[in-house]
Amino acid sequence: MAEQLVELNVTGMHCNNCALSIHKLLEKKGLQNILVDFAGEEVKFSNNDHIALPGIIKDIEGLGFKVVDDPATQITPFYEKIENKFVFCAVLTAPLLLHMVLPWHFLHNPIVQLLLCLPVFLVGCLHFGKSAFNSIRGGVPNMDVLIFVGSTAAFIYSLVGTIENLGEHYEFYETCAAIITLVLLGNVLEKRSVTQTTSAVKDLIKIQLVNANRVINGGIEIISAKEVRPGDTLQVNQGDKIPVDGEVLSGNASVDESMLTGESIPVEKEKYSSVIGGTIVQHGNIRMLATKVGSNTILSQIIDLMKKAQAAKPPVQKLGDKVAAVFVPAVILISLLTFVLTYFAGHTGMQTALMNAIAVLVISCPCAMGLATPTAVMVGLGRAAKNGILIKGGDTIEAVANTKYVVFDKTGTLTTGKFRVNDIKIAGKINPELVRGVIMAIEERSNHPIAKSLVSELKTLPMAKVILKAVKEEKGLGMRAEDVEGNHYFLGSGKATDESGFNLSLYKNQKLLAQIDVDDEIKPDAAALIAQLKKMGIIPVLLSGDKKARCLKVAQQIGITDVHAEKLPDEKLKVIDIYKQKGKTIMIGDGINDAPALTQADVGVSMNDASQVAIQSARVVLLNTDLHSVIKFLQVSRHTLLTIKQNLFWAFAYNIIAIPVAALGFLNPMVGAFTMAFSDVVVIGNSLRLKRKKLGPPAP
Repeated sequence: MAEQLVELNVTGMHCNNCALSIHKLLEKKGLQNILVDFAGEEVKFSNNDHIALPGIIKDIEGLGFKVVDDPATQITPFYEKIENKFVFCAVLTAPLLLHMVLPWHFLHNPIVQLLLCLPVFLVGCLHFGKSAFNSIRGGVPNMDVLIFVGSTAAFIYSLVGTIENLGEHYEFYETCAAIITLVLLGNVLEKRSVTQTTSAVKDLIKIQLVNANRVINGGIEIISAKEVRPGDTLQVNQGDKIPVDGEVLSGNASVDESMLTGESIPVEKEKYSSVIGGTIVQHGNIRMLATKVGSNTILSQIIDLMKKAQAAKPPVQKLGDKVAAVFVPAVILISLLTFVLTYFAGHTGMQTALMNAIAVLVISCPCAMGLATPTAVMVGLGRAAKNGILIKGGDTIEAVANTKYVVFDKTGTLTTGKFRVNDIKIAGKINPELVRGVIMAIEERSNHPIAKSLVSELKTLPMAKVILKAVKEEKGLGMRAEDVEGNHYFLGSGKATDESGFNLSLYKNQKLLAQIDVDDEIKPDAAALIAQLKKMGIIPVLLSGDKKARCLKVAQQIGITDVHAEKLPDEKLKVIDIYKQKGKTIMIGDGINDAPALTQADVGVSMNDASQVAIQSARVVLLNTDLHSVIKFLQVSRHTLLTIKQNLFWAFAYNIIAIPVAALGFLNPMVGAFTMAFSDVVVIGNSLRLKRKKLGPPAP
């Protein structure tokens, strides 16, 4: 069955613990590509239709959350907002923590301390207890179990001490309140920070929220972009965002397409030019015809690709997931051992043993491991998207690590794709106007760069009118056509029979009509790209269906030594396979003729214009055909992977060091809670550095 991306709006998630509970639940159900964004209150997963959606929703709500249709219409009660809970608890915790320095002696009274602590403890029970209970019931105990057990132990121990009137050595109300308050503070900071990591998709969604000026009965009607239908005529003025995809009917304009391509230079638009929804008219005014609306627009496809990309886990995350799965039970066991050994073997007092055990519980942080990978991936994908690079999945980021070969297609990748017709050699005494007419009629039906160039050059020359009744494109070979008189034509490239400059042939009923010499220019930054790849220890390779002489000429000019010319699509697959056996291989092509090779490579990169952004064969789409995007893609990928490794190192190192330190009694539980709360923030902060981090040349 067809795989579909399901998106649910889930309220009631406060931190990554909640997200982990839902994630583990969906994983147990066998769902794929799961992404739970607690800050954005979104849950996404791929469903192969074999699991009923109502059942999934029921199970999510069984964990204590609520699935809603539109989170914008849901008003969160004042007392449920995490920020309000923190402020309430902080106000009551402050006098408990400061009672030793404040001049008010009544704060030393255990009954007053109990009254100050009790509301905080109740908030903690409702907030952490609910999440802890639901996570245990779901079979995936989360960090809230540790916080709830630790704060409850401190409260009950203190309460018994107060009732039995055992003295201040048995009263740890400030410990209980501080643990809850500091972890709530961590939740607040975590939620705000994670919101920043997911800003790329949110920014793109905001671009869609515009109005459109629909031309109707000679007047202008202002409507939402969502209400635009295909075939509507729209007026777009200077400074406006183009609401949907379409074609210019009249007028001229300079359009800023940087939100798609990362390219700041405006693109000139005139009659019949294609325009893209979300781009901005900087100068001029146009009247356009809406052709693609809603989920069919390029911007919507990009948003969909970004959402799917965020849900694809890099293999490096599996280690963190495995550890997180057994983390909470292991910490509870260590805490119990700490108590037993400290109290019985260490012969210390009950309060010391209990404080050490509580410190172990509250300093442990599985959250940092859970956040290490997804936060870095989201920031990395967002930074790439702002540079016109669409990476279809966090797993792609890891796949480009240690790349050994980058295989380039020639036409439209290393060359501009703008062709010039150098010569047309006609066989025998055939009328040149007839030949030009046949070429024109066939190539008008193709979107290939060579076809567009032939049409552009021939339309100014005299030609005979040829009417075709059928045209078929054969990928990597050429065009077949049949005219109304039943004549069959083939226009395309085949295996070269000589080293002449003629690289296209036109046949009529299997007899040669003409040969065409077509050439294109090398992109100005191609040589610099190849030089930079070599510096990074990557071997560039040229793989093309074009004639050997042309391929060698291009390769020599830009510095490529490994050249494979005159390869048909199936032969390209074999070449890619050979390189894959030697090392990690990236294939960069135009995304159409090279579709099989792009799929076969470890990572396929499509050097494509925006109109073909949704092509599925490539795992990366470069909206900006500037070759510098290739280097930027490698830099972003490698720095994202480096950030993931740094985050995981911090998360593991923190827990490996912190738990023994707490168990040995060197940490007060309040200090432990404070440290735990900020361990998440350290991980997220390191991920956020990727947004503005200077990306130096990636190491070989």
